[in-house]
Amino acid sequence: MSAIAPGAAARPRQPSPAQLRAFAAVAEHLHFRDAAAAIGMSQPALSGAVSALEESLGIQLLERTTRKVLLTAAGERLAVRARAVLDALGDFMEEADAARAPFTGVLRLGVIPTVAPYLLPTVLRLVHDRYPQLDLQVHEEQTSSLLDGLTHGRLDLLLLAVPLGAPGVAEIPLFDEDFVLVMPSDHWLAGRTDIPRQALRELDLLLLDEGHCLRDQALDICREAGRTEGAPVTTSAAGLSTLVQLVGGGLGVTLLPRTALKVETGRSDGLATGCFADPAPSRRIALAMRSGAARQGEFGEFAAALRDAMRKLPVRIVT
Repeated sequence: MSAIAPGAAARPRQPSPAQLRAFAAVAEHLHFRDAAAAIGMSQPALSGAVSALEESLGIQLLERTTRKVLLTAAGERLAVRARAVLDALGDFMEEADAARAPFTGVLRLGVIPTVAPYLLPTVLRLVHDRYPQLDLQVHEEQTSSLLDGLTHGRLDLLLLAVPLGAPGVAEIPLFDEDFVLVMPSDHWLAGRTDIPRQALRELDLLLLDEGHCLRDQALDICREAGRTEGAPVTTSAAGLSTLVQLVGGGLGVTLLPRTALKVETGRSDGLATGCFADPAPSRRIALAMRSGAARQGEFGEFAAALRDAMRKLPVRIVT
């Protein structure tokens, strides 16, 4: 048996996982040969590991005789701790394996409200079919809140309209989509496919509430068309569904991205659409992540898969 230095003043050396594994095996089997076989270690190596553990701790863990092995009082207490440490180490390694494997674990995806209802079915179907081990958690918020969540680590990836112009944020373009003018069915522009942007100068335009990026994009389009700052704009809708209902009620016209058109105009017979002459006003949708994100390679692959999945939508894929 190893000599145990009584009352050692120095702090014990930290045991190695191999020493803890050997001690836990002996504590379970109370037999060196059986313990060595259980963990695939030679009996001399196992005995040496336990002796080294006792020496480094300054505590006798086992009572050895020619016939049997017994745990000391300290050995009984520390055997429980050793098993807990080994279990925690196993969990740690499993988590590390999952982190190394792409498309596993949790992915916290933030999506803006003017994208979520129209693109999430495609996103969710892709994740279900191709990445079954990915735990996708979706958060629908306005752009400013999403960027704050990304910057502070609450979110991993964003699906939204760009450019953002946010420092420390990298964008992965997915597609461009045109805006379409939505109006009452008896409107003089109904059904046209060559509407000039200048038509926006005097129309009664309905927009989303402040804070929605789609509102800002629509206003930018109007300014480019020469609409004066004083031209009336009704802002009374928190979402596109309400906005379209207001149009159907004859209160004005609005701009919708093409991906939203089928869902939002299919609910009413009193609506019509009109397309702008080329080049039509449009927006770009992209994924956004923190610059230098640990999962940037994975996010790049995810973007490529999303582009393929979205080719059936009325968009122009950006590669």
